[in-house]
Amino acid sequence: MYTGITRGIFPVVAVEHHAGHTRFSVQLDEELTRDVSIGASVAIDGVCCTVVTQHGVHLSFDAMQETRSLTTLSDLHVGRGVSVERSARMGDELGGHDVFGHVIGTGTVSAVHSIGEQLDLTITVPGAWLKYILHKGFIAVDGSSLTVGAVHKPKPGETHGAFELHLIPETVRVTNFGKRKVGDRVNVELDPRTVAIVDTVERVLAERALQEREQERQR
Repeated sequence: MYTGITRGIFPVVAVEHHAGHTRFSVQLDEELTRDVSIGASVAIDGVCCTVVTQHGVHLSFDAMQETRSLTTLSDLHVGRGVSVERSARMGDELGGHDVFGHVIGTGTVSAVHSIGEQLDLTITVPGAWLKYILHKGFIAVDGSSLTVGAVHKPKPGETHGAFELHLIPETVRVTNFGKRKVGDRVNVELDPRTVAIVDTVERVLAERALQEREQERQR
């Protein structure tokens, strides 16, 4: 589990493509690699990855084909900067919200607007996701725990909607958001509590409606 508080941007230093997976290495710093071990979990651009090798401050990870198909890890190349967070430990401050690194897919930056040092982004996503994306609710984008601004439901005949993010200068400083351009993809993880609540309510209401129809049929 993670807190969604990105520790900074670190460079990809190697990418090797193999049948069914890609192995890549990221150069971190001494603090982030302290006490790391093979098998440890590290969030890379919001994707929960497992350390497979370590050489000093260089950690290597494998991205399987399923992960590549759902996330921006398919776009990795040497020199690219990625957001990094080590998994949370007992006693760590939870400055964001519970993030698990289970990316549902990618959204697309559809608008970028700067107001002084504040950065506003609009992210376009499949319309089916928007029942889980609530105004002032939590969402993780590229591994950063963020608060949702306005939500734009799909218009009639459209399959995608969007949500807005309003980013403070500190968030922009330690992430790639300041470099995002219209058309860029970002990793999206929905808040698992919101997903559980919405799905449970929908299931209960559907079961109740079915029971009422059955009772009406029997009258």
